[in-house]
Amino acid sequence: MPLHRDDPKSVGGYKLVDRLGAGGMGIVYRGRARSGREVAVKVVHAQYAEDPVFRTRFRQEIEAVRKVSGAFTAPVVDADPEAVRPWMATQYVPGRSLADRLRERGPLRGTELRQLALGLVEALRDIHRAGVVHRDLKPANVLMAEDGPRVIDFGISRAAQNHQTLTETGQMIGTPPFMSPEQFTDARTVGPASDVFSLGALLVYAVTGRGPFDADSPYLTAYRVVHDEPVLDGLAPQLRAVLERCLAKDVPDRPGLDDLAREFAAVLPEPADGDPQTMSLRLDTLSALREPDARGAGGETGPGNGTDTTAGPGSKSLFGRAHGTRFGRRRRMRPLWAATGTVGALALGLTGYALVGPDWEDSGGGALLESSASSAPSSSSSRWPAPPDGWRAWQTTVNETAPLGTPKAIADTTFEGDSACVLHDLAAYCAGQGVLPVRLDGLTGKTVWRADLAPAGVDGAEYWAQLLGVREGALLVRQSISRMDSTTETTHVVALDTKTGAKLWSREVNDDNVDLTLSGDLVLTAEADGRTMTARSPRTGAARWTMKVPDGYFCEFSTVDTDLYAHCTLDDPEKALLLAVDRTDGSVRRIEVPYASRLLGGVDGRPAVLVWADDSEPASGGSAHGRLLLIDPETNTRSTTKLAKAYDGEPTLAGGTLWIVSANGRVTAVSARTGKELWQTPTSLESAGKAAYDTRTRTLYMSSSSGRVAALDGRKGTLLWETLPRVTHVYSGGTVGPEVLLNEGSLVVTAPDGTVFGLDPAHPEREPASG
Repeated sequence: MPLHRDDPKSVGGYKLVDRLGAGGMGIVYRGRARSGREVAVKVVHAQYAEDPVFRTRFRQEIEAVRKVSGAFTAPVVDADPEAVRPWMATQYVPGRSLADRLRERGPLRGTELRQLALGLVEALRDIHRAGVVHRDLKPANVLMAEDGPRVIDFGISRAAQNHQTLTETGQMIGTPPFMSPEQFTDARTVGPASDVFSLGALLVYAVTGRGPFDADSPYLTAYRVVHDEPVLDGLAPQLRAVLERCLAKDVPDRPGLDDLAREFAAVLPEPADGDPQTMSLRLDTLSALREPDARGAGGETGPGNGTDTTAGPGSKSLFGRAHGTRFGRRRRMRPLWAATGTVGALALGLTGYALVGPDWEDSGGGALLESSASSAPSSSSSRWPAPPDGWRAWQTTVNETAPLGTPKAIADTTFEGDSACVLHDLAAYCAGQGVLPVRLDGLTGKTVWRADLAPAGVDGAEYWAQLLGVREGALLVRQSISRMDSTTETTHVVALDTKTGAKLWSREVNDDNVDLTLSGDLVLTAEADGRTMTARSPRTGAARWTMKVPDGYFCEFSTVDTDLYAHCTLDDPEKALLLAVDRTDGSVRRIEVPYASRLLGGVDGRPAVLVWADDSEPASGGSAHGRLLLIDPETNTRSTTKLAKAYDGEPTLAGGTLWIVSANGRVTAVSARTGKELWQTPTSLESAGKAAYDTRTRTLYMSSSSGRVAALDGRKGTLLWETLPRVTHVYSGGTVGPEVLLNEGSLVVTAPDGTVFGLDPAHPEREPASG
């Protein structure tokens, strides 16, 4: 839908492209970051922004969604609950809601029903594992994406230990046809089994077009939910038996999610040849990835609460509006290379879930999951080289005590952290939001030093260090400090000695219009005018030459092979340029490129610009990749590689292949020269980061925010192995995604929460060494 005349042009640094819809609590827009990444942005209606209870609920919604990480949900990317009109941005998922799908085409059948049922079971497992109960599972809160359903819209939650709820005011919040009996009788006792009841009601509706407790008024519907047996006419006997158990009045009589997954797999048709195989692979790996009995996370009672939807005129006293716990101060969202995933989905209303006990499974330190006997890891001599001498399996965090520099991390009781790392000469250098630059030994994981850069009194929410890279014995860092009591932000480029962490030089910059970069033996800094770029020596900071970026454009600098380029975008009118920058003197050649594009890397010595599929594939929702533009900067000649179809996901270009990792862990390999799809493989990674390709072993690696790691054969797409999670508290709401770094025969894996670990790809099952 087009924007209305009074709609804002941008929110939180995201340009608003169009409306996705409007609900009782706010409006949802499709937004685009400067990098081209698309998100769904929910903006609260002005009349609710002044309500302190509503703001509390909205903070609670944000915090709870951030806890959930899975292939069938959409994570928060950015948010500001303290804005004049609070807003939240999530991963944008192209696809209509289940409610729209049912209205347009009628009941679900066959493999479409199977994919929905099994995908929702998996989504609930991820939600419940995070200690959350959704409590408003309904057709409007399920998006029908190409690779499976997504559960969205998390609106009112609370900790399991807290039995005081924001709905204890005589109001009950929810969507009556899909609420459980306990949501009407005692909202404080609502637990994971309530979602199982809602799932049963939703699937009855999806198959028959009628709810199991339909009535003429919300009050009569509520009565039937509590007292009457469900109406299940029109269901096949085997499916009816399963759904009847889901809709049991007594919580202990409802199935757990493990049992439900097996029963749905048994009674619903298998996919036909050519149908997506994501669901079957995930089911095959459930028992290996999780504890055998997940009833504690999927079927037992726990405290909970209701959701957002007014049931109709005069019903507010029974079905009120939802609002949302607390969330840290909004971080400034910049177009970082490390932002992960396809751009995503956001709900139209504020729906609900309650926090239950976290009940995490023991990951066993990342025990090996073999996809099959035939594809288990071979010996290190047959595929993987041996790790460096002195290497051992290790795991640590970026917040351990340092023997050199400042010993302790930034003190902060409210901020969770958001970190990334770079590798150089068997050392891992890490930093991030609330994380001071730190050096880790790449062989043992031990902390070597932590830079003493934070001014006195700064907490984690006010500090951000972004790594630019290592050169000439210097670690280059972009450091920004934004005081909570001030609207200003000061940004510096800082060079640190790689051996000691001592400061070599520092310079204040204004990078509002550019992304700073380290390119070979040059570090580019932005001067006070925000347009003049100075190339400096990484070690000394001495200036070598200057250049200016075009007025009105935002420019991101990249290195392709050894050449320096900048991809620059102008929002109004929408234009884009590729600047080829001479490394010797800063002179520039300008090349026009499509606006909805990004510079991804190089193919056969030519810069490769990845172009969004908006023009050619409007059904993709604007977030998919459609073609590669290969450009000769000397002659401005270009060739276009049209991809076999539009692809969603985080792209990596390496070895003449475009590797695309979707948020649910599906990996696709596409030839960068012909556009032909080479293979596609599903994995069990949730909120997967971008791929890393090892050209020596022709192996592709990816990781998830929970610390799962997967290895695939780059030629055939064969899944070689996957590990279990290593992170006990999944953090997926920031600007930095999980990443695998190649470390001379071993791997260093980073998670956004600050967990870092070393892995031997030949023996990923090895436990980290103690001490």
